[in-house]
Formats: sequence, structure tokens, C-alpha cells
Amino acid sequence: MGLLTEFRTFAVKGNAMDMAVGIIIGAAFNKIVSSLVNDIIMPPIGLLLGGVDFKNLQLTLKQASTSPAGEAIPAVAVRYGLFINTTIDFLIVAFTIFMVIKTINRLSQLRLAAVPAAK
Repeated sequence: MGLLTEFRTFAVKGNAMDMAVGIIIGAAFNKIVSSLVNDIIMPPIGLLLGGVDFKNLQLTLKQASTSPAGEAIPAVAVRYGLFINTTIDFLIVAFTIFMVIKTINRLSQLRLAAVPAAK
């Protein structure tokens, strides 16, 4: 069997197609969760904490400067605010996946209980 034939067999298999659909849906879901965190959840939390924008929270280790040649040297900073946003993104995605898997497992158990045992 040639390489092209093997690849076509692999690419058309149900598992590969299911995986591709899952990756595409996951990428779209990630955008929704990021928007939820950045646009819905974090602004009220920042407001409650005195008008803080988490995206701008950082610990500057070295200020931005200009080299002798006139080139801009960016600041060196630990951006812990972005880390907080990303952590919240992860927790929401992980919890959602947990709930989906839990629901699928529950439905599988119901379906198995409804099917009579073979004799």
C-alpha cells in the first residue's frame, strides 16, 4: 500500500475526523471563554478591587530604555495580571470539560441500564 493510500485511509477514518472536529470546536470555545473572562468576569472584579485592570498588573524589573544607537529596548516585566486571566480561562475550560464528561458518563450509564442483558 502506497504512502498516499495509507494517508487517505487514516484521514478519512472516523477517529481522525472526530479529532479534527473536536480541535476546531475547542479552538472556538477557547475564544468564547477568553472573551467571557476578559470582557465579563474580570471588569467587575477589577472594579471591586478599586478599578484595577488585570491586564496591566505587572512587576517591572527594568524600565524601557533607548540604546546608544537609538533603538528602543522594551521593559522587562513579570505580567502577573495576564497570568491571573489565563488561570481563570483554564479553570473555566477545565470545569466545563469536567461537566461535559460527567454528563456523557451519566448518559452512558443510563443507556447501559436501559439495554437488557444478552442471554
